[in-house]
Amino acid sequence: MSPSLITVSYLGAAALFILALGGLSTNVTARRGNLFGIIGMIIAVVVTIAAFVTAHHEVLIGIMIVGGVIGFVLSRRVQMTQMPELVAILHSLVGLAAVLIGFANFMDPTIQYTGVEKTIHEIEVYIGIAIGALTFTGSVVAYGKLSGMIGGQPMLLPARHWLNLAMFIGVIVIAVEFVGTADHDQAIMLLLAMTVIALLFGIHMVAAIGGADMPVVISMLNSYSGWAAAATGFMLSNDLLIVTGALVGSSGAILSYIMCRAMNRHFISVIAGGFGTSGGTSTGGASIEGEVQTIDIPAMAELLNNAKEIMVVPGYGMATAQAQHAIAEITKTLIGKGINVRFGIHPVAGRMPGHMNVLLAEAKVPYDIVFEMDEINDDFPNIDVSIVVGANDTVNPLAQEDADSPIAGMPVLEVWKGKTTVVLKRGMAAGYAGVDNPLFVKENTRMLFGDAKETLDALAQAI
Repeated sequence: MSPSLITVSYLGAAALFILALGGLSTNVTARRGNLFGIIGMIIAVVVTIAAFVTAHHEVLIGIMIVGGVIGFVLSRRVQMTQMPELVAILHSLVGLAAVLIGFANFMDPTIQYTGVEKTIHEIEVYIGIAIGALTFTGSVVAYGKLSGMIGGQPMLLPARHWLNLAMFIGVIVIAVEFVGTADHDQAIMLLLAMTVIALLFGIHMVAAIGGADMPVVISMLNSYSGWAAAATGFMLSNDLLIVTGALVGSSGAILSYIMCRAMNRHFISVIAGGFGTSGGTSTGGASIEGEVQTIDIPAMAELLNNAKEIMVVPGYGMATAQAQHAIAEITKTLIGKGINVRFGIHPVAGRMPGHMNVLLAEAKVPYDIVFEMDEINDDFPNIDVSIVVGANDTVNPLAQEDADSPIAGMPVLEVWKGKTTVVLKRGMAAGYAGVDNPLFVKENTRMLFGDAKETLDALAQAI
């Protein structure tokens, strides 16, 4: 394949990847964006194989078929509620690939560089392996936290920040020793030592972050996987891999920054790991006093039928109960009665960015009634009924009222300012951050206990 055809094909694939990101910016164009991304990736893979693979095509095709079948089967089995875990584990595979490619490239006897080119190549290899190793273990720990295999509470080791600093300095010191080393065996040992440190750093960094902050961690790891791919692209002199990695890395970093602002966190602290971890899960001494007031299905149906303005606030509880279809049916019925129903989505609702939006889109909730927190938070004083479906930390008043709370300063949906708030939960358990919620005992709050799907199915019949 001629170099000019390779260049044109890579430019086309890169343009499609950019169009894919643009399409994914809204629910309406997301399907088209996914299609652009698929076409771009097919072009990239086919051209790369045709241009650079000169032998053993049958082995490569066989491996691709096996991987494709595994991916297809897993994607068919994974529920929408498990998407965060799937994304996390896929990030880990990107990191692992960067590590393996880095070692394979460095140990390839056919690759010979001298002078400045050798120095630049060694830096590219070193950075690619370091970021890849960090991404691999960090993503595995994130998967464990999201799936419940690892507790959501932060692992706060003594002097943990000094430990992070020591590991970072260790990586830099090894890098200085590695670059320019004439002894190839010694260079391999230095690479292995750095890889072990990076693997441990990835574990410690994510383990020190509380479960409530996992959505930001997912976007952060997404960014890391992109930069690992970009570093690998430099190492392999593959322009498309550089562009693709830079797109993923920069978009993930921007998303992390936006979500940090939404949670009142510092972006640099996110990168360093362990942000927002005060060391405990209590409410900082704030006492939550009051009597829980419950409501039943008939009373709630009457409340909704008599309302003019209704706001639905979904959370991870809606996802675990698979209640999005039931709430969509209720929404359709209420809108048919002339009632204005809207959805308020917190930026970190669920376990990954956009989790709630995806679930609502799956249930065919109209896009034009789904709003972000900043768009509707000022409207709550005019809301007749706020329905909180499985949300907890994102509607917790302690974020504003208790400076010692682990979620202090995090912007929340101010549902308590509405006339009546109905909270659907299985019980009175605290949220993922381990913080009690005084919303449940406020005078204008009613608790509707039970499985969200069963409750909403019954409510749909009642209204």
